[in-house]
Amino acid sequence: MNVVRHYHHSFHYSYETSLKKHFFVIGLAALGIIVLLLPALHFIAPTRILISPNDLSSARLIEACFATVYRLTIAYIFAIVLAIPLALVITKSPKFERILLPTFDIIQSIPVLAFFPVIVLVFVKVNFFDGAAIFVLFMAMLWNIVFSMVGGLKTIPQDIEAAAFVFKSKGLRKLAKITLPAVFPYLVTGSLLAWAQGWNILIVAEVLHNYIPNGNSSQDLYGLGSLLVNASYQGKNLVFISSLVAMIIIIGLMNFFIWQKLLHLAERYKFD
Repeated sequence: MNVVRHYHHSFHYSYETSLKKHFFVIGLAALGIIVLLLPALHFIAPTRILISPNDLSSARLIEACFATVYRLTIAYIFAIVLAIPLALVITKSPKFERILLPTFDIIQSIPVLAFFPVIVLVFVKVNFFDGAAIFVLFMAMLWNIVFSMVGGLKTIPQDIEAAAFVFKSKGLRKLAKITLPAVFPYLVTGSLLAWAQGWNILIVAEVLHNYIPNGNSSQDLYGLGSLLVNASYQGKNLVFISSLVAMIIIIGLMNFFIWQKLLHLAERYKFD
């Protein structure tokens, strides 16, 4: 019983107060990013692929950066929203795990780009070009987060589960006070891998004309990925280098100001 009380006290101090504070800040920051970037994407039409060196002003390059980060952010949020319940369902019982884990492993092993032509055609029919890119980015990100969280859920010590049972912590209360703090380090790691995968897929996701019958570059989404691909194809070295440098800067800034901070924060939630 002393052990249980010790863990309960640890939860109350390290998780309950700290979790509310940090998750509130992270959630508010994510919402703020969407609100700020939504107007930017609204004014960037899919047909604005003009990559002549004379057309690529600083403002146009910033527009491309905003559009790209917006698509990645929306895809990541959708991936998080689906990954958490999927991971919980997989680990709910040994029976579910035996069925779902191999199934999802097979699904994630299939290259998402194999379905991209069909995905593009579906979204093009409803004139939602951004939806095609966001969907394929979402699929590329999802499984990194799911399997990382599954691994995290399996590391929760039995003493912690016993403490939750003794103190009648169930449902959403258990999820908020025990489960999410326990898997937070794995959620951060999975998210880092998901964003890396998203940047890789982005090069293809914004270049839609390759998947549209008789398509041309005017049907591509305006963003860093499409600028890189079209500039390389047309031999526009200035546009290519500018877009590549912009992408490297964004990745570096996100790594320093977001991922490194989250990785440092995640250390506080690891079980010793």
